[in-house]
Amino acid sequence: MTYANNLHPQQGEKMVFDANPVLNERVTHYCPGCHHGIAHRLVSEVLHELGVADKTILVAAVGCSTFTYDYFNVDSVEAPHGRACAVATGVRRARPEAVVFTYQGDGDMAAIGMAESLHAANRGEKITTVFINNTVYGMTGGQMAPTTLIGQKTTTTRHGRNFSNEGGPIRLTEIMAGLQGVAYAARCALDSVKHVRKAKKAVRLAFDVQLDGLGFGFVELLAGCPTNWHMDPIAANKHIATDMIPIFPLGVFKDVKET
Repeated sequence: MTYANNLHPQQGEKMVFDANPVLNERVTHYCPGCHHGIAHRLVSEVLHELGVADKTILVAAVGCSTFTYDYFNVDSVEAPHGRACAVATGVRRARPEAVVFTYQGDGDMAAIGMAESLHAANRGEKITTVFINNTVYGMTGGQMAPTTLIGQKTTTTRHGRNFSNEGGPIRLTEIMAGLQGVAYAARCALDSVKHVRKAKKAVRLAFDVQLDGLGFGFVELLAGCPTNWHMDPIAANKHIATDMIPIFPLGVFKDVKET
């Protein structure tokens, strides 16, 4: 049985779902069918369950995630475009007792911010990065992203991405897994209940390696962008399953705890 925030279970009933105190109650600015809200929920649940929200600092990136700090009930700072991992490095070194995470899209992290992202990871900065991959620039008009699929039409690839012109989609999780400073690297998807549950586990592990002082934690989430894909939300979920996952395979690519 599900209860609203202001209701409480009656005698003999069990509370199974409630508002998460790490998420602020406000109307979303995201488009219908967007998966950012799911990603927010997973991160907030992990922070709540770990009991670290009161010492967590979010570094918000530029893009669809620009207003991330409006939704999370934690301290936050906004980084210039592409510099979230660099800012998070400074925050973590200045506040070594804090839990620091970045929330970034494929443009912010894998294009303008590629250098900052990889070098922070290679140094083994004790931060966690949540990387949203929807294969397109969502906020600025649907341009090609570093992760755009071959043949995918965007506002800057009108006839579809062509390998000979633009190269292929960057698989960032595989790159991260090859860096010595990365303690955990995984790719998950948000297109189904099964995948969402696995994604939460991966988010938890990406924070665990930070809390254990083991290094950089990274989790990539394949997400839908129905608006810029010109699809309804159901079709967008199918697109993730049939077109994105074969190119971006799911799984844990590195976990120092397991090795």
